[in-house]
Amino acid sequence: MKHLLIIAVALVAFSCNTKAQDKKETAKAETFTVVKTDAEWKQVLDRQEYDVLRKAGTEPPFSSPLNKNYEKGTYVCAACATPLFESDHKFDSGTGWPSFDRPIEGNVSFGTDNKIGYTRDEEHCGTCGGHLGHVFNDGPRETTGERHCINGAALDFIPAKNE
Repeated sequence: MKHLLIIAVALVAFSCNTKAQDKKETAKAETFTVVKTDAEWKQVLDRQEYDVLRKAGTEPPFSSPLNKNYEKGTYVCAACATPLFESDHKFDSGTGWPSFDRPIEGNVSFGTDNKIGYTRDEEHCGTCGGHLGHVFNDGPRETTGERHCINGAALDFIPAKNE
């Protein structure tokens, strides 16, 4: 009887696997204007930038000096210098990552990320395709309601010129 129970449980477990679970995430059909080989990216990015931008890694929360940067200026892609976010749209989300209520229109592209068991809206640099972070609908309600949660390692900051 015990062996039958083990066999029944095993059959149920294996029957839960479907073709959908076997699917690999397919690369986006989108093409980017800045394209480099893996070796070329490794030459121009430091280890953490490469992990975040090219391998969709996540930096530890509260580790980026850009998280608490409140200077006026523009946040650009650390890989290709495309302007991505303005300091006027940055806010302290308390999450440990730089957060913005909106990107610079046309410079950020979006995709779907299912890597951790549920679907998230992933953000990429619209020029080089580098992974930036994710966008959530729990941002400031008085503006867009969006929280663009961005890895500081994916960004460089260009201070505004004093005029």
